[in-house]
Amino acid sequence: MPKKLFVVLVYILVANFILKAQNQPNILWIYAEDTSPWMGCYGDLINANATPNIDFIAQQGVRFDKAFAPAPVCSVSRSALIVGQNPIRFGAHQHRSSRTAKTRIYLPDNYKLLPELLKEIGYTTFNSGKGDYNFVWNKKEIYTFNLKSQTDFRQLKKMQPFFGQIQTKGGKNNTTNFPINRKVNPNKVKVPLDYPDNKIFRDVIAQHYDAIRKDDDLIGDILRALKQSGLDENTIVVYFSDHGANNLLRHKQMTTEGGLRVPLVMMGPEQYVPIGVVRTDLVNMLDLTATTLAWASLDQPSWYEGKDLFAKNFEERKFVGGQKDRLDHTIDRVRTIRSKDFRYVKNYKLDRILLQPQYRDKMPYTKNIHQLYKSGNLSEKLAEIYFGERQPEELYEVSKDPEMIYNLARDPAYKKILNTHRKLLKKWLKKGDMGSLEENPESLKANGEEKKWGEGVNSEYESYRTDSDGDGLSDKWELLNDRDPQDGRLTFDFNNGGWQTEGWFSKDIKSNIAGFLGTLDFKLDSKKGSLLRRNLKYDTTEKDESIQIRLKSDTELKIKIKANGKMLVQNKIKPSNQFQNLKMSLSDSIWKNTINTLDIQFEGENGAFVTIDYIKLNRLN
Repeated sequence: MPKKLFVVLVYILVANFILKAQNQPNILWIYAEDTSPWMGCYGDLINANATPNIDFIAQQGVRFDKAFAPAPVCSVSRSALIVGQNPIRFGAHQHRSSRTAKTRIYLPDNYKLLPELLKEIGYTTFNSGKGDYNFVWNKKEIYTFNLKSQTDFRQLKKMQPFFGQIQTKGGKNNTTNFPINRKVNPNKVKVPLDYPDNKIFRDVIAQHYDAIRKDDDLIGDILRALKQSGLDENTIVVYFSDHGANNLLRHKQMTTEGGLRVPLVMMGPEQYVPIGVVRTDLVNMLDLTATTLAWASLDQPSWYEGKDLFAKNFEERKFVGGQKDRLDHTIDRVRTIRSKDFRYVKNYKLDRILLQPQYRDKMPYTKNIHQLYKSGNLSEKLAEIYFGERQPEELYEVSKDPEMIYNLARDPAYKKILNTHRKLLKKWLKKGDMGSLEENPESLKANGEEKKWGEGVNSEYESYRTDSDGDGLSDKWELLNDRDPQDGRLTFDFNNGGWQTEGWFSKDIKSNIAGFLGTLDFKLDSKKGSLLRRNLKYDTTEKDESIQIRLKSDTELKIKIKANGKMLVQNKIKPSNQFQNLKMSLSDSIWKNTINTLDIQFEGENGAFVTIDYIKLNRLN
């Protein structure tokens, strides 16, 4: 091809891109942090007429009633939307990962971020505020404009079309100085059924309402600034959040309706966004990324998982998948499927309660719910969903039980529905799930050691920590749990919800041995069952006197203890609903030198239910 002809063709191609871009709409994402859909337009009575600007967007465009974030935590959800794919596919699923030189995560070679794709066809791109992505990226390569004020768009008049993001504080707004006459009265709020109805939680709920009202004020300023700049008529405005309310323990960081359901309203030129429409179909927030590309007349890249919400051939989703993995220093792995009426949850790590140790442990509301549990003043149902035995599967009819109180997974009447959702999860995960792999020690250290938000207590951290006294619990773990790492004692009290089993396991008991916080519990599948503890390096002493187990059983129970595979001691207890202290003296001929393994064998009736409060070694003074 002649050189001059090639230059002309390139010029024509570039000119066509520029011309095409000039005819495209501006797109503005107003992106809130940690916000649940408690607005007037969503039928919320407390905020009726109190969120006029968010309501205005909904009235002038479309409100989506069933929009769900990919994950209940900011960096994971935001990584998903900017890439257009669920992070479990490309490795950005662990919260705040890729933040140190030794833990960098790189996107696949062909991947491009949403603003990068738009920039390539002539869009001005900017982001005002938070980014928070779990992979390596270059801000200067992605964004072409620096918006100095979130309410001043005059410079953009000559830089159209633009794709911009304005990040708002949302649920994180400081409302201390919010006008007293606009603050919500805590006594008038309705406490969701999955929280204690007391002053502490009423204050939390009222403050979230106030935070939304404060955010609405900023949104009003943004809309007015667009109008004053003459940009309102050709700008699509989208308001949404990254996940649910931040100070509610079963919202943020939980794969619940509260954690994953977010507000999503949008308005713009009618050829792009219809007026006065309410959509009740299931929406994955990745659909917003796909729809944004469609507004710019761009085809979806191969890795995109979203749908153009206004496509002529649009088909409603049958389900939306979601996930959570490590959150700060709190390690977990949960996958969930939301269908029209049900939410299915698959829990992979059963040795920890649902309300694990986390970054909010020092907050009054977290302390309060722990205090209520310890004092016996937390209702039976709330004790179960926060501190009870973690079930491998959960199924809720969320159309009737939005707070997800009643787990139907074991109800025979819902077996068919359960199996359907199992298949949906399998189908969703077939596209890839990098969460099946554990993080390496460097990543664990980067998030779980000496961090302001807390330090890791899950079993995964034990893989690289030091255990000086050979009790099978690392020095760091013992210090974090107010124990002496140098005392050379064997003590297991099962009081840490992040690693409740403290290393005990079974090969012949099918049920989860981690019971309510503070206990192990299980059923004997036959007349016998064993608990095992390995990886001990305990050096015995002359003062070692006995092993004491505090337990109860609903049938008579014979207990045998082996040390290093040899019979050490045996005893039995009578059936009782009260804990009994079983103290068994040690055999000097067996209890000597270094103890590497302990086995506790239980013999009783088939189906006997056993609960253990603690296991410890007693010493003479």
